[in-house]
Amino acid sequence: MNQVDFRQLEAACVRRRLLSAVMKLPCSLYCSLWFLLLLGAGSLLLLVRLQDLTEMVQQQTPGMNVVVAPRWPIEKDLVTGSTADAEQSEDVAAVKLENSQPSLPDRLSDPLEDAVVGSKQPVTKRHRKLLLKSSIVSSSAPAGEVQQQLLQQRQKLARTQESRRRLLSEVCAKYQPSVTEQLVSQRQVSRVYVEDRSRLLYCEVPKAGCSNWKRVLMVLGGSAVSTRDIPHDVAHYANHLQRLESYDRAGIAERLRSYNKVLFVREPFERLVSAFRDKFESPNSYYHPVFGRPIISRYRANASRTALRTGAGVTFREFVQYLLDVRRPVGMDIHWEPVSQLCNPCLLRYNFIGKFERLEEEANFLLQSIGAPRNLTFPDFKDRNPLAERTSSSITQKYFAQLNSTERQKAYDFYYMDYLMFNYPKPFKDLH
Repeated sequence: MNQVDFRQLEAACVRRRLLSAVMKLPCSLYCSLWFLLLLGAGSLLLLVRLQDLTEMVQQQTPGMNVVVAPRWPIEKDLVTGSTADAEQSEDVAAVKLENSQPSLPDRLSDPLEDAVVGSKQPVTKRHRKLLLKSSIVSSSAPAGEVQQQLLQQRQKLARTQESRRRLLSEVCAKYQPSVTEQLVSQRQVSRVYVEDRSRLLYCEVPKAGCSNWKRVLMVLGGSAVSTRDIPHDVAHYANHLQRLESYDRAGIAERLRSYNKVLFVREPFERLVSAFRDKFESPNSYYHPVFGRPIISRYRANASRTALRTGAGVTFREFVQYLLDVRRPVGMDIHWEPVSQLCNPCLLRYNFIGKFERLEEEANFLLQSIGAPRNLTFPDFKDRNPLAERTSSSITQKYFAQLNSTERQKAYDFYYMDYLMFNYPKPFKDLH
C-alpha cells in the first residue's frame, strides 16, 4: 500500500468515528458538526493532493545553477552555431538567459481592447489625445472612426517594433555573432532599472528622455503619485529605483528572461550635442572641473589661468577632440557613451526599442501595452534648463559645422554601430 492509499484509509476511519459520535448528539449540534465534518474532510483531501504534487515537482525539477542564453528571437535564426568562451569579469555575478524570450507585443496585454470597432466601450480622452499628437484624427471624428484609427495605429506601432528588432538582430548576427552565448555580468546591466510590479526593465540612455522615464518608473512602482510632482534631482538621485545589478545571479536571470526590456535611443550626433550643451554650456559644478579642466589643458593652446582653474568655456571642437582621443585625459561618461556599449543591445535583446524622435507616442504605446494606469501618460515637460531650446537636427548641424570633414567622419565612426543598429541615416552627405 503506497503513502497516498494509507492517508486516504486513515481519513476514512476518522470520518467513521466522527459520524458515530455525531449520531448521539442533539439535532442542532448534529447539523453543525455535519457541516464541519464535510469541511474537514475536503481540507484533508486537498492537503493530501498538494503534498503529492509537491513531491512530484521535486522529483521532476533538478537543481540548476546557470540558465542557457537563447539565440536572438527573430523569425529566422540568423545565429549559426559558434559558442564563445566567455571570460567572467571581476564582477563575477554572471548569468545566462533562459531559452524563452518574451516578444512584444505578443506577450503583452492588449491595451486597445476597448478600441475595437463595434466595441461598446467609450473612446477615452487619453486615446484621442494620443492620436491627436500623432496627427491621425481630428477632435470631431466619430467614435467608431476613432476606434478604427486607434487599432490601426497600434498595429502600425507593433509592426515598427518588429522591424526594429529584426534589424537589430541582423546587425548583431553580422558584427557580434557569438555574443548571445556570453555570460551577462553585473557591470553589463548596471544601467538597467527594474520595476517589478510592471515587470519592466529600462536601460537608461542619458539625453534620450531618461529623466521622465525615471519619473514614470517611480509612479509605476508606487513611490510617487504623479510624474509632475517629481523634481529633476529627485528623479535622478532619490528615486529609490532598483538597478538590475543589485540582484543576485538568479534574480538577474529571471528578470532578463521574463520581463519586458525597454530601450529608447536618439540620433547619435543630436544626443552628443545635447549632452555638450547641457554639461558644458550651462553652469555645472561637476562637469566643468572634472571634464572641462583636463579638456582645456590638453587641447587648448595658451589657455588662460581662469579657464584652467574653472574648466568653464570648453568649445565643441575641444570636446570632440577629447571624445576621439584614444588616450583621452579623462574617462568616458554615460551622457555620450554609445548606446551599443552602454546598454549592450546584442547581449540583452531588448523587446521594445523606442526612439526619442517619437518619444511620447511610443512611450505611451508601451505604457498601454503593459497595462499601466489609464491616467499615467509619458510627461512632455523639460525641467532642466527649461528656457533653453531643445536640441534639434538644425541645431546639431550648426555645431558639427564647426568641425572639418575628417573630424565629422571620425565622430561618425565613433557612433557607427548606433547608426547601424537603430537605422539612423548618415547626418552628412560626405560621410562614408
